[in-house]
Amino acid sequence: MTWRDAILIVIAGMGAGTINTVVGSGSLITFPTLVALGYPPVLANVSNNIGLVPGAISGAYGYRRELRTQRNRLLRLIPASLLGGFAGSILLLRLPSDVFDRVVIVLIVVALVLVIVQPRLSKALALHRGDSTAVRAPLLAGVAVAGVYGGYFGAAQGIILISLLGIFLADDLQRLNAVKNVLAGSVNLMASAVFVVATDVDWQVVGCIALGSTIGGQIGATVGRRLDARALRAVIVIVGLTAIARLV
Repeated sequence: MTWRDAILIVIAGMGAGTINTVVGSGSLITFPTLVALGYPPVLANVSNNIGLVPGAISGAYGYRRELRTQRNRLLRLIPASLLGGFAGSILLLRLPSDVFDRVVIVLIVVALVLVIVQPRLSKALALHRGDSTAVRAPLLAGVAVAGVYGGYFGAAQGIILISLLGIFLADDLQRLNAVKNVLAGSVNLMASAVFVVATDVDWQVVGCIALGSTIGGQIGATVGRRLDARALRAVIVIVGLTAIARLV
């Protein structure tokens, strides 16, 4: 790894950590960056996943005030995320790498669509959100499925989670976003544990992303809410389209 590459990856990690804490889809910054630098897709995905764990912890710590009164909710939701993350990571390792090379293009497209429609989706969900604040079986199932997606690839996992939480829980958006950060981090942590034991990891990449994402997690928790959402989505879409062009 050259110094130039290391600096680019740290910067990408900062962007991903910030975006993940604010809304999700930060992997659409780091994963395409790694692919563009010549890393094989599966190795890039695995190393990216592990590197983003410290950023998730940093973001969750930044939202600690919103999390203080949600202990029971988290205790019910985290196991579903861990189970899904384990299943998704096993799928990534068991399926042939050429399957991931093909599927990841579809997943990036899906993630980009979610990024684009997220504002309208959030408004629609707000109109249909129920009055209950209880965690119910459909939400647990949805969180587990999102965990499978996150363990396998992960881009826009946060958007999927915040949408699910918005559908099933009547609560302040910032409190739900805090829960989203913990759940996404749980998925990454479980998948990372599997990857460390079972496959090759580029620890230089992990270190660079970890450094950047940790800083980004704090940025996202403090000033990220002030970022212009339209500009942020535009950056994500451009990077995602660049990744698709690189992978095709």
